Amino acid sequence: MPTPQIRSLRPFIGAKEFATSRSFYQAFGFTETALSPAMSLFTLEGVSFYLQNYYAPEWVDNTMLFLEVENVEQYWQQLTALDLPGQFADVKVLPIRHEDWGKECFVHDPAGVLWHIGEFNKG
Repeated sequence: MPTPQIRSLRPFIGAKEFATSRSFYQAFGFTETALSPAMSLFTLEGVSFYLQNYYAPEWVDNTMLFLEVENVEQYWQQLTALDLPGQFADVKVLPIRHEDWGKECFVHDPAGVLWHIGEFNKG
């Protein structure tokens, strides 16, 4: 039996303050589609996630997402130019770290969700 073609994978993440997180992700560069008063879909260059107006510290504090990019140095320059920590309390942007598998930088959103933004070694 043939396997159906996969079209997307969309994780659900929580928000401590929904309005603040919505503004943060818009400033990050995502396009928002409001689905209900308590949920939005955020999309950037073909990747998406659902943001919920729901906060459970033990869940949100352990949520991590990996965003693979073509060039992490270029993405880092664009990311730091946004000055997200200057716009949103509790947001952290941490510099590029080199690992055996590649390199990555990090963004903590206003609720504590940790984004790994990375580039894998080529070859």
